[in-house]
Amino acid sequence: MNKTALLFFILVAGMVFPLRSASILIPMDESQQNHLKSYGLAYWVLSQDVEIYWLLNYRGGSFMFSHNKTFENECLIRGISYQVIADVQAQSILQEIAGADVNMDAVKMEKAPKVAVYSPKDKLPWDDAVTLALTYAEIPYDVVYDEEVMADKLHLYDWLHLHHEDFTGQYGRFWAMYRNVKWYIDQQRNAEEMAGKLGFRKVSELKLAVAKKIRDFTMGGGFLFAMCSATDSYDIALAADGVDICESMFDGDPADPAMQKKINFNNCFAFHNFTLSANPMEYEFSNIDATQSRRVPEKEDYFALFEFSAKWDPVPTMLCQNHTRIIKGFMGQTTAFVKPFIKPDILVMGENKAVNEARYIHGEFGKGTWTFYGGHDPEDYEHKVGDPPTDLSLHPNSPGYRLILNNILFPAAKKKKQKT
Repeated sequence: MNKTALLFFILVAGMVFPLRSASILIPMDESQQNHLKSYGLAYWVLSQDVEIYWLLNYRGGSFMFSHNKTFENECLIRGISYQVIADVQAQSILQEIAGADVNMDAVKMEKAPKVAVYSPKDKLPWDDAVTLALTYAEIPYDVVYDEEVMADKLHLYDWLHLHHEDFTGQYGRFWAMYRNVKWYIDQQRNAEEMAGKLGFRKVSELKLAVAKKIRDFTMGGGFLFAMCSATDSYDIALAADGVDICESMFDGDPADPAMQKKINFNNCFAFHNFTLSANPMEYEFSNIDATQSRRVPEKEDYFALFEFSAKWDPVPTMLCQNHTRIIKGFMGQTTAFVKPFIKPDILVMGENKAVNEARYIHGEFGKGTWTFYGGHDPEDYEHKVGDPPTDLSLHPNSPGYRLILNNILFPAAKKKKQKT
C-alpha cells in the first residue's frame, strides 16, 4: 500500500471508528504540585455540568473526568499536575478501586455546590482560613451576615461556613485586652446597631436567633462547616437559649448566677456536660476548648486522621482525603475539643491521643451534616490579632487546608451517594 492510500485509509478509519475517549486524572498524592488549586479545578469542571469521579483513597483522593482540551489547558494555567489517560486506563482504575479487598471507592460528583460564608463585611481583626482557601482555589462564594440570615436567604445555598464568630454575644471575649482598641469599639457599636435594626434588644439575642436559623438550614439538608470559636460558641449559644450568660460589659446587665444549671445540652450539635466560663476577663467561653489546658510544644503538635472504610463509610472518608494522615497542629481561640465533652454519637475524624483532644469532628443533624475543625489557620501556628493573612501560594500542598476544601466538595458527592 502506497503512502497516499495509507493516509486515505487512516482518514476513513478515523471517521468510521472514532478514537476512544480519554480522561483527565488529577493525582492528589505527593506527585501533585498544587493540591489546593486542584479542588478549585474540580469545582470549575462541575460548574461546566461535567461529572467527576472522586477516587477515594486512590493516590490521595484523586479526581477523574472526561478529557476536554479546555480542561487540560485550565490545568496548565492553574499549575496543576495531571495525566491524560485512555479510556481503557480509566476503566482499569475503576475496576481496581471496585475490588472488595481494597479500601477505595469511586464517588460521582454531579453539581457544584452553592457556597456561602457567614462573615461580617469588615472582618477585623481576623482573616479567615476558609475564605483564604476559597479565594486561592478560585471557588466562588457569597458573603452573608445577620441581615441575610434573618431574611431567610440561607435556603439559596448548599454549604455554609461560619467565619471566626462569637455566637454568645460576648464579642469574642476580647474585652479584657482590647476594650479600648478602635476595632473592638467599632465591632461592638456595629453589632449593637445591627441588633437594634433587626428588632433585638441585645446582640446576644440576635446571635441566638441567627444560630437557630443556621440550625434550621442544617436540619433542612444544608452542609455546615465551622472553625475556631465559631464551633464551641455556636453550641454554647444554642444551649443557653433563654439564659443570660453575658456579663454587664457585654449586654448592660449581669449574667444569670444560675446559668450553669439552666443551660440545655440537648440543644447542642456536638458538645455536652461542659462548664461555662463565668469570668468575663477570661479569653475563653467554656472548658470545651483545650487551648488553656494543653501542654504541647509546637514541634510536637500534630494530630492524626482516622482511616475509614471507603465503601462503607464514604462520608468521613471523603472528609479525610489527604496525602498524609499526620497533620501539623495549629492554635486558635478554640484550638481543640476536650474529648469528654464531645457527645458519644459524634464522629471524631482527627485527634491527638497523647492529650485526649479532638481536632476534627463531624455529625448529622436532621437531613444535613456539620463539621467542626479546631484552630484558626493551618499554616500559621499561633495566628495573633493583627497578623497578616497567610499567603497560600507558599503552601499549595497544605494538608491542613486540604481538609477545608474536602468539606467544600463533599456536598456534590454526598447527594449522588445517597441515590445509589
